[in-house]
Amino acid sequence: MCGIAGFLALDGRAQGPNAGFSAMLESLRRRGPDQSGEYFDGPVALVHARLSVVDLELGRQPMRLTQGREAYALVYNGELYNTEELRRELLALGHRFAGHSDTEVLLHAYAEWKEQCVHRLNGIFAFAVWEERARRLFIARDRIGVKPFFYALRKEGFVFGSEIKALLASSFVEPVIGRNSIAELLFLGPGRTPGCGVFRGVEELKPGFCGFVDESGPRLWRYWRLADAEHRGSFAQTAERVRELVIDAVKRQLVADVPLGTFLSGGLDSSLISAIAAAEFKKRGERLKTFSVDYVGNEQYFTASHFQPNSDRDFIGKMNDFLGAEAHIVTLNNEELARALYAAVEARDLPGMADVDASLLLFCEKIKEEVTVALSGECADEIFGGYPWYRDKNILKKEGFPWAQSTAYRAGFLREEITAELDGPAFVTERYRQSLADCSIMPDSPPEERRMKEMVNLNFDWFMQTLLDRKDRMSMFSGLEVRVPFCDYRIAETLYAVPWGMKNDQGREKGLLREAMRGLLPDEILWRKKSPYPKTHNPAYLRAVSAMLREVTANPDSPLLQIVKKEALEALLRAENPTPWYGQLMTTPQTIAYFVQMDYWMRKYKVCLA
Repeated sequence: MCGIAGFLALDGRAQGPNAGFSAMLESLRRRGPDQSGEYFDGPVALVHARLSVVDLELGRQPMRLTQGREAYALVYNGELYNTEELRRELLALGHRFAGHSDTEVLLHAYAEWKEQCVHRLNGIFAFAVWEERARRLFIARDRIGVKPFFYALRKEGFVFGSEIKALLASSFVEPVIGRNSIAELLFLGPGRTPGCGVFRGVEELKPGFCGFVDESGPRLWRYWRLADAEHRGSFAQTAERVRELVIDAVKRQLVADVPLGTFLSGGLDSSLISAIAAAEFKKRGERLKTFSVDYVGNEQYFTASHFQPNSDRDFIGKMNDFLGAEAHIVTLNNEELARALYAAVEARDLPGMADVDASLLLFCEKIKEEVTVALSGECADEIFGGYPWYRDKNILKKEGFPWAQSTAYRAGFLREEITAELDGPAFVTERYRQSLADCSIMPDSPPEERRMKEMVNLNFDWFMQTLLDRKDRMSMFSGLEVRVPFCDYRIAETLYAVPWGMKNDQGREKGLLREAMRGLLPDEILWRKKSPYPKTHNPAYLRAVSAMLREVTANPDSPLLQIVKKEALEALLRAENPTPWYGQLMTTPQTIAYFVQMDYWMRKYKVCLA
């Protein structure tokens, strides 16, 4: 994985090395600590910071290729999982390769098929290709949105980067937010409207989109979406297909020229990935490394809840014994976790999921000491129907995003003069209804089936994107590549057409996935009730973040107080059971930490209110 950035002057002005491009490259060093490169040709500048994973010598970027009458230059962040199939096809068409990197295969694929190449790619990617003769830039992002691509259109030109910080490091984008930005932060955060970069004028190329940019500006289109179709096949046939796809996706993602391991929580998703990986490692005479996270005091303070019925510790031990893996347990200190809220903001460039972000950031920092690539279980819940709100009849009947039924609660934090200009319920409702209108659902679908397809789309386009943002930024902050096998688009396409009754087999969350993977895991792991990403239960964390927020409220110059009422924050500090802020993991301590992050973000990024 890497960091990419670039600029295209729309008036044709020639570009060359300057402080702005150097600053953009420097801002991405944590994503790509191993190598860097620059490319300049007429109006375009491309920069690349590389994390070396495959073909360490011949995979350098920007990569250039002359094919026929055209010459191409590529900057690319991602990984292709059908590299060898594409290479064989391109060799048969007369292409020749200097190395074995997927970067070189992608560049040749573009030279051969131009914009149609995206339909042939199985992987996670964000890339830009400059055509020297045609004087145009092609940009693309993977189908599911695992890899980021932010951009801004200014009178000077088109500027893009893997992270918002690269745009801000250029001389073209200012850290300005308006009322719409405040609505994103307070009514949707830490989620974001698809395509919104929160800062004024900053956008994100949506998942499954691509397009050309030339002197007339960007022309973008969607090349992939979740599309409904008639499901064919019995339950047994469907389960067998799921098994084949999941095993194939994991195996494809074990390719690396550097050390590789897996996340292991003791839950279904990470355990499946680890089991498949461990079997492949054993074939090579190697032992898989697994990585698990815990917190100081959790064994003492853990309390079972509807969302988290049991602790992970025992299940992690049983899985490692079953796998014969080399187990690594990372235990995080709660005070350290609170301090890491600030680094998590710098990684995400926005306020995020509080300690849910910070813990992953610290976890990945430790993992990077052992491996450069890790596989993680994100996205199975969205695709297979794992979250509690898929089965909550009250939530299913309500309008609004199921993980954030808290608009009125959130509105109570805003200063009155902002509330007078922002209609929070209308803002959220408009985005919710637009999302439903964009769903692909067969017209003769029964009401229950239609509603469950809506739920899948909402989770896929919103909640999952927040988790993928978290995964990418927190891991790449330490130069760790984290792959997500359940984000293989073939799994998403197949499962979207599968009726809810099959997915919900035996009335269990991810019932189809459990049945499909029988025999790969001990039954007590295979049928374990879903448990979310582990968080701290130690009251020391609440004390730490509360002290941090009190410092904010005590300082009349705190930028947060330009947006949020001091008395509302003080009430939050006294609250015992306020409405959850976001999903199943952000309750009182995380809501407090979210406001701590917002204040730090405004100070660190010198955010200006417009």
